[in-house]
Amino acid sequence: MIKISFCLTRLPHLSRDEFQTYWRETHAPLVASRAELLRIKRYVQSHTLPDEAFAAMAASRAGPPAYDGIAELWWDSLEDMANPDPAARTAALELLEDERRFIDLARSPLFLVGEQTVVPLERKI
Repeated sequence: MIKISFCLTRLPHLSRDEFQTYWRETHAPLVASRAELLRIKRYVQSHTLPDEAFAAMAASRAGPPAYDGIAELWWDSLEDMANPDPAARTAALELLEDERRFIDLARSPLFLVGEQTVVPLERKI
């Protein structure tokens, strides 16, 4: 499995609530409607909770400000992710166009990862 993790920062004119509502209610259905064409196996949105919920933990690490959420998308292979079908390219561009409406793309890193499960411990027989 191949996964993209996309750490999202909202556009400055949006509140976190406005950002997360748009992401959940507008963008998610767009992704879902194009998932088969784009060969997406799984799509998960992780919405950041209010800052007060983790202020002490964040302060103890002296890290950067929190993201507004994390999007995760899975494919079976790199070949599936790079689907050469022109209709898939069009669908991907439509999603990118919508992302520009609510995500500050320049401040939202994305990266390709391979998962390593730690808990629960996978036992080899």
